[in-house]
Amino acid sequence: MDLDQLAKQEDILVFDRFDEDTVWSIGSKLVGIAQAQNAPVVINIRTPDRTLFHASLAGAKPANDVWARRKSNLVLREHQSSMRFGAELKAGGKTLADHGIDFADYADHGGSFPIRVSGVGVIGAITVSGLASHEDHGMIVGVLAEHLGVSI
Repeated sequence: MDLDQLAKQEDILVFDRFDEDTVWSIGSKLVGIAQAQNAPVVINIRTPDRTLFHASLAGAKPANDVWARRKSNLVLREHQSSMRFGAELKAGGKTLADHGIDFADYADHGGSFPIRVSGVGVIGAITVSGLASHEDHGMIVGVLAEHLGVSI
């Protein structure tokens, strides 16, 4: 996926409001899609200081929880999707270390997307971990586009 498309997703997938009912709706849709695909994933929705939704589906491993935390940490730090940040690093021939970012706490692999509220900014991250990076990312983007009623 190219950088322009990743940036466009972030520009379009913006909420007017985001609350616990929104969290439940999005989290439940992600669980339903993952179950339909027999996807062994962890789904996590969080703010910097609070877990709002967490599900670990059949086949997911403890490592997926660690990956979810690391990917969402990157989103909360950089205010962009982990997929986009990783793609930008790769395009520039850089690594997390080149930015002084510790790989033990952050991951630049796809699967975490910023929760951006219009007029407010990034308030959290939605994360899927357990599939290939582009599949984790795509699952989130698909659910957000459906929830917000927009085309990507």
